[in-house]
Amino acid sequence: MHGPTQLFTVIALVSLPTVMYGGYALMGVMRDRKLTEHQRSMFRAGHAHAGVLLILALVALQILSRTTLSDATLWITCFLLLFGILAQSGGFFLHLIPNQGKLGGRVTSAGAVLLGAGTLLTAYGVAFA
Repeated sequence: MHGPTQLFTVIALVSLPTVMYGGYALMGVMRDRKLTEHQRSMFRAGHAHAGVLLILALVALQILSRTTLSDATLWITCFLLLFGILAQSGGFFLHLIPNQGKLGGRVTSAGAVLLGAGTLLTAYGVAFA
């Protein structure tokens, strides 16, 4: 493993403890009942998506490291995965802010598109490169 796949694997691994801390923080929020039910469900969704998508990224990065895609394509794919995760999970957290539901939905949707593109590039690398 080298270059972008190595760098983004390190970023994903270092990010995992922040998601773990988010689970701890979620328990405190649930206990203190400081958020509305809608806000709690958005916090849960953002936290869950972040954890699952980071694991997905770690798998995709391992797969990418075994392809013969060019470095430029690897960089693009890694950035698509990273920003896709940030947007997909981050959009749920935007729902915690009053009157930001539409923005949160748009950011979450944009993250899904980015993740889809990164996943399809990964599949391309497996099939053709």
